[in-house]
Amino acid sequence: MPDIRRPLLFIALYAFAQGAASQIQARVVDVPTRTGVTQRFLYLAPERPRAAVMLYAGGDGGLRIQPGQTITWLSGNFLVRSRSLFADKGLAVAVMDAPSDRQDGRHLTAFRQTPQHAEDARAVIAWLREQTRAPVWLVGTSNGTLSAAYIATQLPREKGGADGIVLTSTVLVSPSGRTRPVPGMALERISIPVLLVHHKNDGCQACPFAATAEVITKLVSAPRKDLLAFEGGTTRGDPCEAMAHHGFNGIEREVVAKIADWIK
Repeated sequence: MPDIRRPLLFIALYAFAQGAASQIQARVVDVPTRTGVTQRFLYLAPERPRAAVMLYAGGDGGLRIQPGQTITWLSGNFLVRSRSLFADKGLAVAVMDAPSDRQDGRHLTAFRQTPQHAEDARAVIAWLREQTRAPVWLVGTSNGTLSAAYIATQLPREKGGADGIVLTSTVLVSPSGRTRPVPGMALERISIPVLLVHHKNDGCQACPFAATAEVITKLVSAPRKDLLAFEGGTTRGDPCEAMAHHGFNGIEREVVAKIADWIK
């Protein structure tokens, strides 16, 4: 999960920390969005889902999803590797790739905070609502929180937006100064429930735990807002990568269970 720095290549599906394989079958879906553009995602859905979640990975957000359900990039990302855990909790899951016009190597870099990104999300939200007849939530991790938060500021529920958002390992500061972090967005526009999920010992310089309070303070219009703080697990390697506390390494099941309970 190269969420802030460089992408990390994993070949084939990454099943780390999922335990026994889920019996829920996945399929690749392409939804038309902007003119000439489609949005691809990997879709898993239990019978009668209680809600649907759109999972936005970190890094450049390009999963390179193939028709055979193979994810060839960012497979170890916290949300991507935990997709079956969400489905096993009764949630329909859409693991979001970059849209078809961003598959030339750019992917979601410099695209997450654009009107076009929000339009792509709107199309998938509508598809999920039609398929599940259930509320739809945006869930982002690390750089993926830039997607989820921005879309929520631009696309209210009454105009086809989501029913709620979950921000995990949120980008709270911009060390490079080139990316607007979540607290710098118009968070006062968000009028849906918001859940922040963060490891107390997240060592990524863009995601200091102490700065989560600023996000909560700025969510003045959110009818429900909360912070779930976690400890434990194991950390190794780059503090902004998948196997660090930044990626909830070793406590995925606990984290997903708490998120699912909060949503439901």
